[in-house]
Amino acid sequence: MFADFLKRLTAPDPEPLNDGDARLALTALLVRIARADGDYAQAEIDRIDRITAARYGLSAFEASALRKEAETLETEAPDTVRFTRAIKDAVPFEGRIAVIESLWQVVLADGERDAEEDSLVRLAANLLGINDRDSALARQRVSK
Repeated sequence: MFADFLKRLTAPDPEPLNDGDARLALTALLVRIARADGDYAQAEIDRIDRITAARYGLSAFEASALRKEAETLETEAPDTVRFTRAIKDAVPFEGRIAVIESLWQVVLADGERDAEEDSLVRLAANLLGINDRDSALARQRVSK
């Protein structure tokens, strides 16, 4: 089902993603962050659904369906670099700050910060062109 998407995502010089593919890539990145510590908690799942519903104007059912697709994609996708490259190409800088805020919301959803999750957010931020300071400020904004 995702073979064509993954083929386009992993191409040497990929085309920018359309809106639907960008949504899927971002949601898959949120899933990857949530799974990074080996505990894909219900609080993280619920947070991903709320983020995608708010960001894309989806119903709860549509957000859940998007997350389920993203869970499958995340399992099949090779690495975080390609997700973030696709998102960077599809989202302007200001929107990428919002992506980092979303990542931090997922990390903090279960009430625990984990080293693997922190490391993955740091990598994603760097690949999205967001420096450590701006990522820390994003984390502070969502933890209030």
